[in-house]
Amino acid sequence: MNVPATASAPERILQRIDWQVIRRLDGLLQGDYRSLFYGRGLDFADLREYQHGDDVRYIDWNVTARMDTPYVRQYHEDREITAWFLLDLSPSVDFGTAAAARQKRTVLIDLVATLARLLTRHGNRVGAIVYGRRVELTIPARGGRDQVLRLVDLLLQRPQLPEAPLTDLAPLLDGGRRWIRRRSLVFVLSDFISVPGWERSLSLLNRRHEVVAIRVVDPRELDLPDVGPLLLQDAETGEQLYVDTHDAGFRRRFHEAAVARETALAATFRQAGVEAQAVSTDEDLVRSVVRIATRRRRRRN
Repeated sequence: MNVPATASAPERILQRIDWQVIRRLDGLLQGDYRSLFYGRGLDFADLREYQHGDDVRYIDWNVTARMDTPYVRQYHEDREITAWFLLDLSPSVDFGTAAAARQKRTVLIDLVATLARLLTRHGNRVGAIVYGRRVELTIPARGGRDQVLRLVDLLLQRPQLPEAPLTDLAPLLDGGRRWIRRRSLVFVLSDFISVPGWERSLSLLNRRHEVVAIRVVDPRELDLPDVGPLLLQDAETGEQLYVDTHDAGFRRRFHEAAVARETALAATFRQAGVEAQAVSTDEDLVRSVVRIATRRRRRRN
């Protein structure tokens, strides 16, 4: 791959994605991008009585109340869709370890570039809502390669934030519900490290749109290595703590707390009816996207 020395940073990233990721995906998925992007339907088509096995998310409660029997909305798949990226760029997303060699922010940007490139290459439109300490930026949905470059450029320009009050994802999710008018495919990319209260916002967003939650994680957030004394710093608040990772009891308690958080998050996604995927900083991006596609295909079937 020959990248001109004068190419901009977004252009270099997109050319790398095209060469190292998109070409491999073309071979592995063999053009089956519907498994990635098309769900149960995006445009309202009709109403009918509820039947056993129907997705309860599509129950129309207003009609159900009037008719005194459950009714569900039916949708048909539109060949052209609009996708939105709800992006969490709060301080904890700038975490990364030497073992992974990449920050969560880097993985998030690569994922956005890959998914946006796949979508726009097939005639679809993409937009984004970016959260830092608050909702800071909305990028209207458009199509084409230039739109992908615009998204990548704006993300690269977002500075890393100093320590701040704890992240609250509710404004990001509520912003998506207010500003995205037409039923769309919505990717929420975050580590989901947040104060409580965003769970209801996620559920409400999923009632209107097809939501896919992509958790960007680092392996050291689940298990600490046995490397002796460490200074740990909370990326959100800046609070520092010396710990001795030689202490097996401390490592066990750390792991148990992390597992409890994972379990609680899984329950939240399940209750909201939201499809959730995890992408690790130490994972090959192509494998991540193929796994997302495979699980979406199985979910739809």
